[in-house]
Order: sequence, then C-alpha cells, then structure tokens
Amino acid sequence: MDHSKNIKRSDFRGAAHYRIVVEGVLDERWSDRMAGLSIERDKTKGDKPRTILSGKIRDQAELSGVLDSLYGLHLTIVRLEKVEQEEPNSL
Repeated sequence: MDHSKNIKRSDFRGAAHYRIVVEGVLDERWSDRMAGLSIERDKTKGDKPRTILSGKIRDQAELSGVLDSLYGLHLTIVRLEKVEQEEPNSL
C-alpha cells in the first residue's frame, strides 16, 4: 500500500513557524543552539517528560541544524509541525 499520497508536502522557501515536541527535558539555556526557539516544559501529564520548542525558523538549513542538535542530545522527536502562526502551546 502506498502511503505517500497521505504525506503533506511543505514549501521550504523562506521562514516559517514550527513547533517541535521532544521526549525528555531540555533547559531554556539551549535556546541559542536551537536557532533561538522558545523552550518550554510540556505541562500535560504523561509517563515521560516532554519539551516544546517553538518559533520562527529561517530556512530548511536552520531546521536541519535544530533537528541535528536534538539528535546529538539523544532526544526523541515526538512531533514536528509547521504552524501558520506562532500560537500559545496547546499540546
């Protein structure tokens, strides 16, 4: 079965707002390393702590750098979403 039809393609030309949810705790002091994204603890109850990174990312290269940094810290990415505008965290 081909699931590729269900994948929404993103346009990477120019800046966009993103929300990234990772499993684990990331201190706010990492914001500079994460392209200046805001870093907040996910307040929802669950088995494992989660952190939400959100904000404006300039381009695909900057997004790749953030994801690479998260990978280097061994943080599991739970969700990555491009949002129309920066919204208060609603997860």
